[in-house]
Amino acid sequence: MQSINDFLGRSLITPRPAAEHLEAVMAWLCRAQDVGDDDGVARMYHLKQGWGASYPETTGYIIPTFIEYARYTAREEYLRRARRMADWEIDVQMPSGAVQGGTINDPSSPAVFNTGQVIFGWVAIFRESNDERYLNALIRAGNWLCEVQDDDGAWRRHLSAFCQPQPTPDSYVYNARTAWALCLAAQASNSPRYREAGRKNVAYVVSRTFNNGWSQDNCLNDTRKPLLHTIAYTFQGLLEAGLLLGEEEPIRRVRIGNAHLAESFEQTGQLYGRYDASWKPVVRWRCLTGEAQTAIVWYRLAQVTGESVWRERAIALTNQVKATQALDGNPDVVGGIKGSHPIYGWYGKDQYLNWAAKFFADALMLEAGYGRASTSG
Repeated sequence: MQSINDFLGRSLITPRPAAEHLEAVMAWLCRAQDVGDDDGVARMYHLKQGWGASYPETTGYIIPTFIEYARYTAREEYLRRARRMADWEIDVQMPSGAVQGGTINDPSSPAVFNTGQVIFGWVAIFRESNDERYLNALIRAGNWLCEVQDDDGAWRRHLSAFCQPQPTPDSYVYNARTAWALCLAAQASNSPRYREAGRKNVAYVVSRTFNNGWSQDNCLNDTRKPLLHTIAYTFQGLLEAGLLLGEEEPIRRVRIGNAHLAESFEQTGQLYGRYDASWKPVVRWRCLTGEAQTAIVWYRLAQVTGESVWRERAIALTNQVKATQALDGNPDVVGGIKGSHPIYGWYGKDQYLNWAAKFFADALMLEAGYGRASTSG
């Protein structure tokens, strides 16, 4: 019955307290780390193909989640796991300082976004341990990002070979998350160069964002109908970088765009997987990854603005993701979060994604009132 309900896009369970869902999703992430022969986190569990290879990009930003959960639960195991991930990231860092696109089994080519996401992990573990190996790694990565950035703040070189959007974009605005990572790297390394690179990219992304908060060039495959996943990447990057930089305009654009998403959510009772430039949903399936990310943005807007309605919306959205999480059954699935709901939706079809799990965990910690992970990657 569970598999039938999942295929039909029905809820699987009645949402339970955040702690129960959080324990399950963190256990799934541990399983994803343990299934391979290295210390990275498997990219996904595929219903037909099984577990994938370790994914440097997302392992990087899973590290802050494990550190925060270790604090939340006083379970040192999670801190040890975070260090293993961070050490593995050093082992696979490219000679240039970049991080490769794709999984560890894919041909190695440097990727801007992936490099930025691993910086989150090195910053977090450096702050926790004060081990200069992590500082040195994030400096090498930050230097490379600055070297390949264009003068207007965009990154046009070394975009991931695994993303081929149409129409071909000028750049990817969801690199706002990379700008955020550089702002954190600037704090950790006391490097004004990284802060300036982050500021320049935020200004570029704002220039590509309409007055209604919708951004151009914001998708993995179709820039006219971007995924909620990449929309939320951009929102989170602009919000957090804007706060670190003390700049109001990116935060204002985030509020406007999310007001449109929230209006759609309240009118239809859910969010959808893609939105056009007028904030109209253009598919019927849900992007659970993007929903968890959007919930994080809404929790943070509640904290930043003091407007409690954002937290109310975030809880309602988090509950919808909770209802799709299996808490018993196949151990490779229990606790995981699908890319899409129903599972045959376009994004992460037939897959449970490690980054969907990561963002869901961050949202749950925010619901529980213990969510510093959301401000560290």
